[in-house]
Amino acid sequence: MFSGGLSPTHWLIVAVVVVLLFGSKKLPDTARSLGRSLRIFKAETTKLHEPEPSIEEQARELEDRAAQLRAQGAEQRNQQKIQGPDRAQ
Repeated sequence: MFSGGLSPTHWLIVAVVVVLLFGSKKLPDTARSLGRSLRIFKAETTKLHEPEPSIEEQARELEDRAAQLRAQGAEQRNQQKIQGPDRAQ
């Protein structure tokens, strides 16, 4: 009865049932939502296969980011000093 795949007749029956269930107006939105869901699922499963960074690498990244933020804060303070207190905002 089942030889391992769906014949074109089976696909046609599936398509007709889907159109009857969802209606022709909602079908594009449903397909779009399904596509988004599959992309998100694929991205998440890909992340599972990536090695997680070590604690040392995470700490190094956090220290680098903190240094960047400190530099930005110092630059903003210098700009405020140059502009004067009345134009600091």
